[in-house]
Amino acid sequence: MSEKNLSSEYPAKEEVDAWLDSIWRTVEVTPCPAEILTDQGFTHNLGIRHTPGYQYVRFTPDSMSEFFGYWQPARSTPAPLLVHVPGYGAEMSAHPDLVAAGFNVLHISPLGYSTPNGADESKMRNGNWPVLPDTLLSGGSEGYFLWLANCAMAIRWALEQVETLPDRVSFFGTSQGGGGALLLASLFHGRGVRCVAADVPFLTDFPESPQHEAYALFWDTLRDSDKPESIWRAVGLIDTLSHVHRLDLPVLLTAGGADDICPPNTIQALFDRLPGTRSYTYLEGVEHRYTTQFVPLALAWFRLFA
Repeated sequence: MSEKNLSSEYPAKEEVDAWLDSIWRTVEVTPCPAEILTDQGFTHNLGIRHTPGYQYVRFTPDSMSEFFGYWQPARSTPAPLLVHVPGYGAEMSAHPDLVAAGFNVLHISPLGYSTPNGADESKMRNGNWPVLPDTLLSGGSEGYFLWLANCAMAIRWALEQVETLPDRVSFFGTSQGGGGALLLASLFHGRGVRCVAADVPFLTDFPESPQHEAYALFWDTLRDSDKPESIWRAVGLIDTLSHVHRLDLPVLLTAGGADDICPPNTIQALFDRLPGTRSYTYLEGVEHRYTTQFVPLALAWFRLFA
């Protein structure tokens, strides 16, 4: 079969729904104690000084690796919750501008890839984080399955805090963070999600991405596999296009006109399929990065819908 024909192995809507339900079952049966850390991990190399009230949180789910979040409560509470997830580099981010606008912000670093003292490079494989290959080789039972489960555990903790309004959670991020924000919005469908803002999102339209750098881990894994149908089914579980039937909430997307890593045509394909309120901003000449235009756009979106 050709690669184009193999892409027909993508799971049906019902299979995507069942996969998300299985993530929730894992979350619900896995105790996940959370500890706000007093040692905030400041070093001169990292160059981060922490605003009073911002704190790292250690999450220790049973039978899983510990992972960390960065909790940034609003100045006036209770307030809605915004959840930020990282790009594929697993960087950690603070968002004082969004906090100042009246939102609680939780940054989550799933799978323990980043810690208060920097990246845990012992979790790398072949010089890269293995979350995507692990998803493909496990048939969707590891990798992003656990990545999303970690996020759901941390979000449940944040929603239990006195600073947070119930049933008011929105998601945002760049690159993998953009794709991850869309997957989280799908995961939280019917569970209080309000809106999502995705900057140059990765994990989008894999069949149209063979020449683009961000998708090389997928294509390399596919071409090395003797079970390509299984690889296509697994990637279909995490392709944001497979989740559009659940993304009937306000969705903001950006695309960089000079982005050859997560190219505009893949993001346009997602935008064209979204069923609800949606916004697409094409940034002429912008390469793949955290775009400077995104946070002002996302803030306006959150003020409207979060």
